Amino acid sequence: MSATTDHPAPRAVPFRAPTARLALKLVNASPERAELDGAWWPRSRDLTHELPTLADVLDPLWGRITRIAVNPRYWPVIPPRIFVNGHTVKVGWFTLELDPHKILLLSGTSGRWDLLVIPPETAAPSAARLMAAASAGTDQRSTATALMTAEQTGPTPSSYDADSAQAGRLVLGM
Repeated sequence: MSATTDHPAPRAVPFRAPTARLALKLVNASPERAELDGAWWPRSRDLTHELPTLADVLDPLWGRITRIAVNPRYWPVIPPRIFVNGHTVKVGWFTLELDPHKILLLSGTSGRWDLLVIPPETAAPSAARLMAAASAGTDQRSTATALMTAEQTGPTPSSYDADSAQAGRLVLGM
């Protein structure tokens, strides 16, 4: 006699640490759209290498990423498309319409996501503060450039507190 089950047998899957350094808001409690949904700290300015890593992490979380847009100010080469998990993601750029410190990701299933892009050469303490601020969700109007400018002029602990910002965010790959 054999038994049947609705569940497939478990299989061993090697653990793979996230390669993209991200801090994401878990939920948007406000009915109005937030300026930022989190922050991304790439390891280089090579979008051909960095974007597949980012999309590979976000696909399972947000649904299939179909389009990505950047401002070309800080990216020397912008590939027209990248390949992620067996599908093609179109990459575009906008100079006037998109904050130079932000990346826009579109998913057919979950909509639009905006991330602060922390320059790869940023020191770890500064990047941590920026990631906490962008993913805290306490100020719906903070733009990517406003956060970068505030950090460059000197962090103010009263403007955001990394410990209190832990609630409501997900940090990957630090």
